[in-house]
Amino acid sequence: MRVLAALATLLLIVGFATGASAHAALVSVEPASGSILKTAPKAVELRFNEAVTPGAILLIDGAGRARDDASVSASGETISVALPPDLPQGTAVVSYRVISQDGHPVSGSVVFSIGTPTATKPPTSTDSGLNALIWLARVGLYLGLFVGVGGVFFARWIAWSMIGMTVPRVALAIGIPSATASLGALGLDLLGLPPAALATAAPWKVAFATSAGPALLVAIGAMLLALMALRSAWYARALASIALVGVGLSLAMTGHAATAPPEALTRPAIFLHGLGVSIWIGALAPLIALESKPTIATLPVVNRFSRIAALAVGVLALTGLALAIVQLEKPAALVETRYGLILSTKLALVTGLLALAALNRFRLTPALARGEKGTPALKRSILLEGAIALAILAVVAGWRFTPPPRTIVPETPLVVHIHTDKAMFQVLVSPGKAGVDDFVLQLMTGEATPLAAKEVTLTLSLPERGIEPMERDASLGPDGYWHVGKVELPFAGRWHVRIDALVTDFEKITLEDELEVTP
Repeated sequence: MRVLAALATLLLIVGFATGASAHAALVSVEPASGSILKTAPKAVELRFNEAVTPGAILLIDGAGRARDDASVSASGETISVALPPDLPQGTAVVSYRVISQDGHPVSGSVVFSIGTPTATKPPTSTDSGLNALIWLARVGLYLGLFVGVGGVFFARWIAWSMIGMTVPRVALAIGIPSATASLGALGLDLLGLPPAALATAAPWKVAFATSAGPALLVAIGAMLLALMALRSAWYARALASIALVGVGLSLAMTGHAATAPPEALTRPAIFLHGLGVSIWIGALAPLIALESKPTIATLPVVNRFSRIAALAVGVLALTGLALAIVQLEKPAALVETRYGLILSTKLALVTGLLALAALNRFRLTPALARGEKGTPALKRSILLEGAIALAILAVVAGWRFTPPPRTIVPETPLVVHIHTDKAMFQVLVSPGKAGVDDFVLQLMTGEATPLAAKEVTLTLSLPERGIEPMERDASLGPDGYWHVGKVELPFAGRWHVRIDALVTDFEKITLEDELEVTP
């Protein structure tokens, strides 16, 4: 018993020893991406919404050469890339890959030009094979945790029989190496390395340093305990219980859902969600095996599972709803974001799963109790449940590649302040990128009081691209500001902005400035 207590304590300590973490998002860049500069900047500074760790930083200069003489430093939310002093004229690219506190990589590129722009492009991503490996390893891990550990728990605590343990054994045999593969693939992804780098220490070291490293160790520990619980020993039931707890802990230690604030809600919710999934999905394969043995009294087992499954479904519904509200923030995200589409697909599959569970509980199980020939129908229903459950695991593994809507930082409008002794004009451009933009013009006097105008005209031009002045009339909105909507800015670059405000029939105030539009 001391050994069991020590194992349980170790799982709990490792499970709750992680700090607060979330998914990072880039907030600002200096110089702005798309800038055209007269001289090379001394550094490129990337600021995120949380502390990050540098993964792989690559500098490509205006001549298209990859440079290894850029110096990278990190301080909290800021990554600073000190540039070499001999950068040539042309378009340079700083490609970055940093590590979020939830263990996931965040990548992108900053493009700026020194003098005349050139055709330098950001490096293309060639990690489709690695993404497939990450997805397969995640599915294998889920099989080990939910089908393997859940199946052993069902056998020890609900069925009181080891019949039907072939599938859980296979799932555990898949899950343990999948967890190891997940760790190595995570390190490759964080550092942007090829698969051959698995033979080096770098990817393993960086993966262990994230919150995902300890979580995968707990998952492996839980699956090993489940394997031990398959033996006919007096402590088998205790091992099965500790393994089930390990499933919840491993899920609650890392990932988008577990690390979403408020963690006092999300971590326990994902812990209970993991237990519910394990109890429900883990029972399916053993139940099918029991239904295939006509000489065995399966009704008591089915009745016991039905009672426990009803509780598990309730827990899954409540925790799933809470996590969805936290992650999505608004219902529209279900169809407007990739994360939401994955969740919508999962909900559709879960609805089918619940319908089959209700059929089993309220029709097929009572028919079995009345002595009717309901065993084949119940077996087919459980088989279909298992197929849907596998589809759900495959779908939710896709969450690894898309951030939840709550982490998407709204783009900050581009702000231009034009100030003379006579007037001050504030211009807000949203989103401030090449494409279609909306302009909001705030007119003030030189003393910062509202400036009344009869008409306002916005004129934009981009001489370096041969775009002649485009004139658009502004309309006064109910907020007291002048608005110009749906302005087409086809190219990034330094646009010339002129605002003409007709104050009286005889007086017009004209202010001009430059507007840096990013790609």
